[in-house]
Amino acid sequence: MSLDWLRREAAEPVLQLAGGELPVTIRRHTRATRLTMRLAPDGSEVRITLPRWGSTRDAMAFAQERAGWVEAQLARIPQALHIAPGSRVPYRGQDLLVDWQEKAPRRPRMADDRITLGGPQDNLAPRLQRWLEREALALLADDLAFYCSRAGEDQPQLRLSRAQRRWGSCTGERKTGRCIRINWRLVMAPDHVRRSVVAHEVAHLVHFDHSPAFHALLGELYEDDIKAADLWLKREGRRLYAAFG
Repeated sequence: MSLDWLRREAAEPVLQLAGGELPVTIRRHTRATRLTMRLAPDGSEVRITLPRWGSTRDAMAFAQERAGWVEAQLARIPQALHIAPGSRVPYRGQDLLVDWQEKAPRRPRMADDRITLGGPQDNLAPRLQRWLEREALALLADDLAFYCSRAGEDQPQLRLSRAQRRWGSCTGERKTGRCIRINWRLVMAPDHVRRSVVAHEVAHLVHFDHSPAFHALLGELYEDDIKAADLWLKREGRRLYAAFG
């Protein structure tokens, strides 16, 4: 056994691609019965789940055999937005013009189809993200109140999520306090898509699973086409994840 081989085994696993290397994260799961692989939404790593008895070598061979699929998926990932005067930022399903004016207030203000702001140009992106997060929190609070009222449930704590994979989550119990987390990036999606995620998590306050009872309640709570909203997220979700890196 050579020293070089030992070093390769000890190093963080990477997948060899035509354009370079991509880190691989390997997770073992007690309920996994086979190898599964997915690409992180931002393209930063390959994630492999394998049974407890699986080996790292098997996982890497599995990934290398599918290197072509990984490269194809990477090519489909949208690039992060380049935020600058004259660029556009998605908001509630439309693209708003970034209208930077030297003498305008630093805090962004929206009017018609544009966001007007002043201040330094070199930190436009973080300031616009903070504005979008404030908008998201206000919209999501209204959504949550609406669906909790429909479900006859007390309103749980609401927090914004910056997750790179999940759009929403529901945790806790009635006695200990419940919390719903919704990804702030949904403020960039059309209203019916954002609201579908909130309705989904409110339904989990009643049914903490994806049973027929859960889907029946979701159908009662959500006023629009849940399949259409899910399809939009499946088709456009990566663009939202990539928007602000």
